[in-house]
Amino acid sequence: MPFVRGFRMRGVIAAMAVLGLAALTACSSGGPKSFQTQDDSPGLRLPGFGRKGGDTATPAIGVNGYLWRATLDTLSFMPLASADPYGGVIITDWYSNPEKPDERFKCTVYILDARLRADGLNVAVFKQTRDMGGNWIDAPTAGQTETDIENSILTRARQLRLSNIRG
Repeated sequence: MPFVRGFRMRGVIAAMAVLGLAALTACSSGGPKSFQTQDDSPGLRLPGFGRKGGDTATPAIGVNGYLWRATLDTLSFMPLASADPYGGVIITDWYSNPEKPDERFKCTVYILDARLRADGLNVAVFKQTRDMGGNWIDAPTAGQTETDIENSILTRARQLRLSNIRG
């Protein structure tokens, strides 16, 4: 009897594998997909992927290219820890102002939309101060700091867009 049960289980597993492969094949269109943004805004382009019209040079992904470049430009004074253009996340490493060596800052920027919009950006700022023993302790940041950085990034993104339009 155990042999019959194992035989049936193998059949069920094989059938599930075939159905799974059929479902995956139904999802593909047969070729590389374009990641063009909705309003034809300049998303980040990566070589090797297809685009509309058969151009295989560079497609756009879901991150607005102006916001991405503006964020990197605005936070260029801070060391970069991580940048994910697919997820739209930029994380800086800790930065200490030479004039105030007892406090340091770290930023995380989330680009939430492929369009150049004010609500397509979220900035989180973290602050630490050094205590008497030399240990870093989390400290609250001024509420306006995140808004100021967001406004600075948006202003730079608009400048980049205008300079691209003018040629």
